[in-house]
Amino acid sequence: MAFVDLEKAFDRVSRAMRKLGVEEWLLTAVMSMYTGTKTVVGTAYGNRNNFEVLVSMHQGSGLSPLLLVIVMEALSR
Repeated sequence: MAFVDLEKAFDRVSRAMRKLGVEEWLLTAVMSMYTGTKTVVGTAYGNRNNFEVLVSMHQGSGLSPLLLVIVMEALSR
C-alpha cells in the first residue's frame, strides 16, 4: 500500500514534464497559464473583490487530469 500526496505532486509538474522529455516551450506555455491568476467569488449579494490564486494548480482546471497523469507517469518510472 502506498500514499501519494497529490497536492505535492502538482507542485512538481514542471519537473515531471522535463523528466518525460516535454519541450521547454510547451512547459513554459502550460506554467504561464497558472502564473498571476486572479479569481472572483460570486455570492447571492454580488461578486466579491478579486484575489490572486497562490496555489500552483487550480482546482477544477481543465488541464488538471492531464497534468496528474504526467506526474503519475514520471513517478512510476
